[in-house]
Parts: sequence; structure tokens; C-alpha cells
Amino acid sequence: MPKKRSGGGLTTTQQAAKFLGVAALSGVVLAGIALPAAGALGLATKGTVQGFDEIPANLQTPPLSQRTTILDSKGGTIATVYSRDRTVVKLKDISPYMQKAIVAIEDARFYEHGAIDLKGILRALNRNVQTGGTAEGASTLTQQYVKNVFIEEAGDDPDKVAQATQQTMGRKIQELKYAIQVEEKLGKKRILANYLNITFFGQQAYGVEAASQRYFSKSAKDLKLEEAALLAGIVQSPSRYDPVNDTAEATKRRNTVLQRMAEVGDITQAEADKAKATPIKLKVKKPKNGCITAVSGAGFFCDYVRNVFLTDPAFGKTKEDRAKIWNRGGLTVRTTLDPQSQESVQNSIKSHVYKSDKVATAVTLVQPGTGKIMGMGQSKPYGFGPDETQYNYSVNKSMGGSNYGFPTGSTFKPFLAAAAIEGGKPATQVYPSPYEMDYPDTVQSCGKPWVNDGVPRYHLENENESERGPYALREAMEKSVNTYFVQMLQDIGMCPVSQMTDKLGVVQGDGTKLPQNPSTLTLGSNGLSPLTMASAYAAFANRGTYCTPIAIESVKKANGTSLPVPKTTCSQAMSQTTADTINTLLRGVVDSGTGQEAGLQSRDNAGKTGTTDARKNAWFVGYTPNMSGAVWVGSPSQSVEMEHVTIGGVYRDKVYGGQVPGPIWRDAMTGALDGVPAPAFNTIDIPDPPRGHDRGDRERDRRGAGGSKPGKKPGNKNPFPGISIPPDLTGGNQGGHRGQSNAGTQGP
Repeated sequence: MPKKRSGGGLTTTQQAAKFLGVAALSGVVLAGIALPAAGALGLATKGTVQGFDEIPANLQTPPLSQRTTILDSKGGTIATVYSRDRTVVKLKDISPYMQKAIVAIEDARFYEHGAIDLKGILRALNRNVQTGGTAEGASTLTQQYVKNVFIEEAGDDPDKVAQATQQTMGRKIQELKYAIQVEEKLGKKRILANYLNITFFGQQAYGVEAASQRYFSKSAKDLKLEEAALLAGIVQSPSRYDPVNDTAEATKRRNTVLQRMAEVGDITQAEADKAKATPIKLKVKKPKNGCITAVSGAGFFCDYVRNVFLTDPAFGKTKEDRAKIWNRGGLTVRTTLDPQSQESVQNSIKSHVYKSDKVATAVTLVQPGTGKIMGMGQSKPYGFGPDETQYNYSVNKSMGGSNYGFPTGSTFKPFLAAAAIEGGKPATQVYPSPYEMDYPDTVQSCGKPWVNDGVPRYHLENENESERGPYALREAMEKSVNTYFVQMLQDIGMCPVSQMTDKLGVVQGDGTKLPQNPSTLTLGSNGLSPLTMASAYAAFANRGTYCTPIAIESVKKANGTSLPVPKTTCSQAMSQTTADTINTLLRGVVDSGTGQEAGLQSRDNAGKTGTTDARKNAWFVGYTPNMSGAVWVGSPSQSVEMEHVTIGGVYRDKVYGGQVPGPIWRDAMTGALDGVPAPAFNTIDIPDPPRGHDRGDRERDRRGAGGSKPGKKPGNKNPFPGISIPPDLTGGNQGGHRGQSNAGTQGP
């Protein structure tokens, strides 16, 4: 009678019989019990012989996740991103030592048995019975490969990963069935190559090429014997045998692999002993993954590209489809980012605003006529440390931006002027434009008229008491006279302005349509993003044609095939005559108005300044015929009033749109357009109105200086307390107190 093990239980013979019975279940394969359909991780069966034969193609050639490379428009690398750091290589590009080492330690009889190693099962069973535990497994390399495919398909979903690795009878039978099919269809060499490319080697390295680069900073084809043995040993337990964190344990495991290689005849004992005596010599290359590694401050643009991919239907019908493609990686994404423009943006930002300043700046450059984003940067770097952020101040919330965008102040006024001119108002239009006034009793909208029912009545004033009309449009634009544009809005109504901004792609930072109230549609009291503003102003440069912004020019998969990419959509937002008129008006702003400090000397340019109430935001948005750019300066949390403040090492008594954002724009545009042709605007003749009213102090406006009453804070009070931008524009990441943000504008 066979002996029982100490402590009771089945005898060795009984254990063997039971194990063989389980193994024999693999015979159900021959009976044709089918496995789940492609990509499934459950155990539901079709119950047909044909179903079993329909092995998923991804088990033969699994879509392994790899690095994605993001390039600029000239082909330079911006960043490398991946969910799995992996570079797939062919078997011929893997060191023979590595091939032998992994087979020796994981499945020494790999080339002798089929998908199931009955001899190995018996040996493991005997070993486990002797030790009273599970000291040795019996999975073949092919079975391990199958399991890794399931894990790869599970991605980062913890539930699916748990399902893929569950140790149940059904799961084992499933792996056996797939393993038999894989053996039949792929053959040993392809299985080995696939296994070495899919396996996890620790330290974020998937596949032997990434592992070789991570631990030794060399290609897998150049691995020496002792290096190959080290990597092969890691596979069983990447955390336990991690050579970076536990050299002693990793050395023991490496030596086990070397001895096994000698035992199976892959190397001589002398070779094994020599390799064992060699200390582990790592040359670790740290993982460099994600937009945080982007060059030239392009981390935010890199993140914008990722968000475009994950949200645009061009890359997949559902967000799950798009995420699967992105996470699988292996893509080469060529973007619109112009390296010269990006470098100029970063140089200008660093010259004018420090990352440690209380305020920040964001700059975006767009090419008129194509919608291509040429440059994008900000003073708070992309990151997780002090004075860093992951919020992209240049874009809307849905693309990684602030919650609401930033109030634009008087940079909104050209949209109102364009709507008025498009509706037939002459460029010489004159309004009384007093220093201060109540808002009109009513202003027509697309629906119910807006009513000035405030108690006290909603009121506004100009930046300085010397700004008293009457004014014609050109001078009102140059000086940014608030009362002029409110009277213009009363004249034409809000609906034409709303329709114009719709055509120009102008939405709030949270993606919603601009509300119809006088403060929003005259004085820019609602939050917009720099990308929105740069793209809208690009329509003026493009003689009235608006083009949606784009960031991606092409996407190629690892196999060389191309994916469709979203294209810009261009439409005529206004007549060419209207655009030419706006260009003429805004040239005056940089020639003799509030934006003189922003003006370019060597080419036609135009633009508009903007400063919001309490000086919490300052803007300059400007353009040439071949480049449009928007610059915002302010506190992301809207907690800093920019008076008596130091920015970029320069003390500012008061910040104006033409004074701080203007020079940032000037320097960014100058470098971006260096060596680029300088076409001229199409302009129109706008005659001066008869003189006979006080035009104010032009020299004061050129300097952008104050001039308000002593003891009176310049600028108009918030005319609509119930309509204000929430103060915490970025979800609180910058800290600061919470308080109501004034929604008015200070003009220049």
C-alpha cells in the first residue's frame, strides 16, 4: 500500500492521478469545446467545434503596447509617451544568450514538448508533494505567453487584470486550449520572440529591448551572458529580483539561471562559474515617459495633443476605442508645433515673467488660414513641484485647461466692432462716449431684451476722466473707450455680436456659449482661453475666414499605416471688407494707441490690449498676416490685483495690457517670424472725423499711464454682480483666497 505523506492527505500516486486527471481535461480541446471570442477574458463558450478553431488573431500577433513618439512639424522629437515602455524587436535582434537563458530557466524542454509538458507536470507534482507546497510550477513558455496576452489585453483595468490572472480550473483549461492553437499556428521561434517582447521585466520595462535599455543602456542584441541571465531571472518576480533595489537577491537569482544554463548544456560549467563571479554592473537609464519630459517647454502642447487624440472622433467612435489605441501606443504623431516659434515663445516668457512670480502668463501662436498651432507655452512649467502645474492656461477646460478661462477685457471689443461693421455701420461711426454713464435701459438680444434693473442702476466709466467724447470708431478703438462700445452695443443689439462670436469659435473656457449681457459682449467680462482668442483674431488676419485650430498633422502606427487625423474647418465669418476694416483699426492700436509697446517694427501688425477690473487679468492679442498670437497675464486663481507688483523682476505700479502682455507678444512674434516673409495687410481708408471735441492726452495713452481722480480707483465697477467669473479658475491648484471676481474692464 502506498505511503501517505506526514500529516495525512493523498499519497504521491493519488496526487499524480488527480493532477493527471486535471491535465487530461485538456483533451476537451480535441472534443471541440470552444473558447471565448477575440478579446474576451471570461469563460463563456460557444459550444461548437468551429468556435474553438477560431482562435483570436491577437494571440498569434498581439497588439503590444509600445512607446508613442510626438514630433514637431520639422520632425524633431517633442516627447515620448507610453502606458507600456516597450520596443518590439525581432528574434534576430535579441542576444542568443538571452534566448537561451529565458528558455533554460522558464521552460528547459521548450523545444521538445508541445503546448503541454506532461513530463514537466509530473516533475513539478513530485517536487511539490515532497516539499508539501507549490515550490515548482508546470506552465510551459507557451502557456505563460498566452497568460501575458490576456494581461496585456486587460491593460490598466484592475478588474480585468485580476480576471486574466485568476488561478481557476477554467482559466487553466482556457490557457491550455489557446496554447495548443498557438503552438500549431506560430511555431517555437515566433512564440519565443513574442514572449520576450511581451514579458514584464520590472522598472516599468515591458519586453527585453526596454529592459536591456533600462538596466544596461544597451540594445538587447548586445547583452552579455551575465546580463542576459540577470534579465531572465527577473521575470519570475520583478519586484523580488529587482537589481536596482536588491543587488544581492538579484545576484542569487542570476546565478541560478547561469547554473541552469550549464545543466541543460547551453554553456559550459566554466562559463557559468566565470559569469557568476562577475559583479552586477548596471548602467540604469531612468524612465523618460510623458509630457513632463517634453523639450522647449512644450509639455502643455504635448498634453493638448494627447487630449485631442482622446476626444476627437477621427481617432475612434468611442472614448474607449480612442483610449485603447493611445494606450497601445507605437504611434508616431507629427504635430503642427513649429520649433522656431516654440523656442521664441519660451524665450519671451522667461524674459518677462518668472515661474516664482505671483502671477503667470500663457502664450499661444496660431497660423491664419490653416489653424495650425505654432507655439504654446506658459510661465508655470508643466510638473508637480512648487510653482509648477498641470493646468494648461492656454486652452479650454475640456482639453486640460482652467475651469473657466480668463476674462479678456477690451480684447473683446474688436468682435463687437466687426459685428457692427458687418451689419452696415460705417468705420467713421461716432458716439457721444461720455466719461461715465449708466448702462442703457434695455439692450436687444436674440430673445428677450436685457433690462438695466440693477439697484442702483448698472453703471460704467472709462479708464480716465479725460476720455470724453464724442469719439469716432478708430480713436475709440485706439484708446479703448468703454462708453463708446457700450453705446455701439445699444445701437446694434447683442444678437449680431453673439452671431459673430459663434462664427469665430468663441466659447467660454468651460465650453459653453457666451451669455447675452452687455458686460460680456462689450467689455469681455467672461473667461476665454488664449487659444480661442488667437484663433478668432486669426480670422481678421485671414481676411474674414475663420479656421478651427489643429495640432496634429499625421499619425502613423507601428506597422507604418496611417490613421486619419482631424482637419481644420474654415468658413467665412465676415466679409473681406469687414476684416480689412478691423485690420486698419487695430493697426492704429499698435501705431498710436494703447498697444504701442507691443508693436513690431519690421512688418505689418495689429492688435488689441485688454485689462480687466481690479487688474486681475491683462491681455494682448495681435497678429500679422501670417501669424496670430494671444498673451494672458494674471493670477490663475484670480487672487492677485496687479498693482504694486513685481513681474519678471520689474516693479509695476499698475499693469496694463499694452505694458506687460504687449512686450511678451512682441518678443515672441519677433523670434517666431524671423526669416519668414512679411506680407502686408489689405487696409482701407478711414477718414478722420472733424475735430471739435477733446481727444484726451495722446501721449498719456501711448505710455499707458493712469490719470484717474486722486483717491479714486480707476476702472468701472462690476456692472453685473450676479454675472461674474468664479474666482478659482483652476480648481484650486494654485491656492489663494476665494472671493468674487469683478467682471468689468479697465479698458487698455
